[in-house]
Amino acid sequence: MSNRTVCREASHAGSWYTASGSQLNAQLEGWLSQAQPTISPARAIIAPHAGYTYCGACAAHAYKQIDPSITRRVFILGPSHHVPLSRCALSPAEIYRTPLYDLRVDLNVYADLWKTGMFERMSLQTDEDEHSIEMHLPYTAKAMESHKDEFSIVPVLVGALSESKEQEYGKLLSRYLADPSNLFIISSDFCHWGQRFRYTYYDEAQGEIHRSIEHLDKMGMSIIETLDPMSFTNYLKKYHNTICGRHPIGVLLNAVSELRKSGAEMNLSFLNYAQSSQCRNWQDSSVSYAAGALIVH
Repeated sequence: MSNRTVCREASHAGSWYTASGSQLNAQLEGWLSQAQPTISPARAIIAPHAGYTYCGACAAHAYKQIDPSITRRVFILGPSHHVPLSRCALSPAEIYRTPLYDLRVDLNVYADLWKTGMFERMSLQTDEDEHSIEMHLPYTAKAMESHKDEFSIVPVLVGALSESKEQEYGKLLSRYLADPSNLFIISSDFCHWGQRFRYTYYDEAQGEIHRSIEHLDKMGMSIIETLDPMSFTNYLKKYHNTICGRHPIGVLLNAVSELRKSGAEMNLSFLNYAQSSQCRNWQDSSVSYAAGALIVH
């Protein structure tokens, strides 16, 4: 057996975002300079995972809430878009490459998670095909650059979890969420609207289609801000909003519920909302993005 370090390449660089480190750095700096650190330091953020031309500006509002001086571990929970997965999976990679600098996987935390028997192992191919975790790596590298040798990452691919599994993973991860040196990044876009997404919910009372989409998304965002997992589940059952990171969000809400049992006080606020385009007719399509942050008092 070889002892070669397993590296996950930045497989979406050059397509979903620029492969040029200097160009990427300038873009991220530009977007971050437009955002305010209003609820820092965040213990968790919710941020989108689309191509940066679509969602880079929105995501900055979440990343601006990170305090690199206290963050030592970054958990990234992303939904699985390509492989059927009913549990959560960990990567075989030890290094995640970005055009800025390489990120190290926290092998100690990975070992502890393996021991629970609750995780599957994804292949390197699955990891490199998936964009939901990768799209957070350059932003993580940028937000943490002042302490770049002092932190590690814990990438977790989240499957199509049942409510009870969301509770189990929430409970398991709540002890990590309780630690101020940990940051959780919850990877999710919001409504995917249009015939190509097979989702065309429209409430005429809201006016144009894009207004209806915004109303639907903001209803969901308000429910997430209440930090009640059951309310979010019920909202999804009622409207079937195509929030692709609903399971990572569900895991976060269940972890928060667990911590609140022991008296922890937290609040989550959304700071920005955007749409890839404004839908006005049935031929149109759009994806929505939201940036939020959770703080623990």
